[in-house]
Amino acid sequence: MILARDLVKHFRVHKRPPGFASAMKSLFHRTYETVKAVDGVTFTIERGERVGFLGPNGAGKTTTLKVLSGLLHPTSGDVKVEDHTPFKRHVAFLQKITLVMGQKSQLIWDLPPAETYALNRAVFDVPEAEFKATLAELTELLDLGPLINKPARQLSLGERMKCELAAALLHRPTTLFLDEPTIGLDVAMQLAIRDFVRRYNQKHEATVILTSHYMDDVVALCPRIIVIDRGQLIHDGDLRGLIKAMDPDKRVSFTLSSPATDEDLAKLGTVLTRDGQRITLRVSERELPGAVGHLLGPLKAGDLAIEDPPLEDILRQMFGKANKDAAAKEADGAS
Repeated sequence: MILARDLVKHFRVHKRPPGFASAMKSLFHRTYETVKAVDGVTFTIERGERVGFLGPNGAGKTTTLKVLSGLLHPTSGDVKVEDHTPFKRHVAFLQKITLVMGQKSQLIWDLPPAETYALNRAVFDVPEAEFKATLAELTELLDLGPLINKPARQLSLGERMKCELAAALLHRPTTLFLDEPTIGLDVAMQLAIRDFVRRYNQKHEATVILTSHYMDDVVALCPRIIVIDRGQLIHDGDLRGLIKAMDPDKRVSFTLSSPATDEDLAKLGTVLTRDGQRITLRVSERELPGAVGHLLGPLKAGDLAIEDPPLEDILRQMFGKANKDAAAKEADGAS
């Protein structure tokens, strides 16, 4: 469905010091440097998968999505999306994909979304009957009834994002590139967008690649994650497997009904947070049954919850390790 083999995208960027003299000098002589946005990334995604595409700011996530959607020409490497070469921008390819960027808008600011939808129908040459059926389906799934006839400038951020999603899906694409689709939205709207993406994926067997800095989006939607850093792939695999490999210990949160000393808690695990009587422990899987039994028994703890480590912590460990490895490699090269 989606294939990237040794994908490379480098940019030649003009660099100059600040100041008038440097600005004048740059008119006649410019100094350039090469920015390696994506540097040899390889992965394959099958039809119907939901994949999280993660990395720190500047890692190359958006650049990769732009290459996959045909907005950028790769410097080198092979890229195929639904048996098409993206940068050739064939009509058949464009009818199968969509790219939704949370910080970009395609709605016409002073007109209602319905006008944008009509324009998109014409652009993609969607038959009238199919357009009406798809719009009715999206209106129901996203609860757009009261929104599509209001000027876009009068919509809240969350309402506008829902209308953006509908505009991007009117031609029923089977490959969705979602770049920060819930950025700036409140919790309720994030949940609504996640639920919609999941249902669309299941109903149309659509392939979804999601980038997001909200890890709850990724955990809720993506069984598989691809992680890149400094333009290079550092992980591709099962999300739960990654968490278990990086940090197999559980997080046990509970509320005590009576005081307990730090020494008592230390016998059960490592105290991570303590806010009054609400406590979170780090407990190994081997010690988990005994710790839970002691908490529910002698300590009479309530509101007990057992969770995996937060994905943010796992990624922080990964990026820290990657940075150390890169620094060590540079030091070896310098010596």
